Amino acid sequence: MAKETGRKLIAQNKKARHDYLILDTFEAGLVLTGTEVKSLRQGRASLVDGFGQLDGGEAWLHNVHIPEYTQGTWTNHTARRKRKMLLHRAEIDKLQQKYDETGYTIVPLALYFKDGRAKVEIAVAKGKKEYDKRQTLREKQDRRETDRAVSAARRRQR
Repeated sequence: MAKETGRKLIAQNKKARHDYLILDTFEAGLVLTGTEVKSLRQGRASLVDGFGQLDGGEAWLHNVHIPEYTQGTWTNHTARRKRKMLLHRAEIDKLQQKYDETGYTIVPLALYFKDGRAKVEIAVAKGKKEYDKRQTLREKQDRRETDRAVSAARRRQR
């Protein structure tokens, strides 16, 4: 069997970009059990309630839902257990610096396989207020309208 290459997306947290202001992103490996990997290979996971936490110089991922493997036996994993994230010491120190400040949190953005290994993209983020969310939506809508107007003008010139 050929070795897997490239990036295969499993789950994405689209709401995170809406609810948080993303400041910095990191790619972290995950310490998983065999049944968790098999469940992920079936494309089943949810990042909705997930968050990261730093504890004793280690990074942990909490509340990420990886459902039990259907063909698993008594060795199956629990769906929402805390999982260790693998990061370099410099990255953990950088995360710790922001994490200690008030108002910042660690949010998972995407879960994927990269060259056959499970990875999670995490971000240092700050929660948006309601008016910030409305402003972002308004900017996105304005950008979409200008793109439509430009493409319509180009079509008329042909």
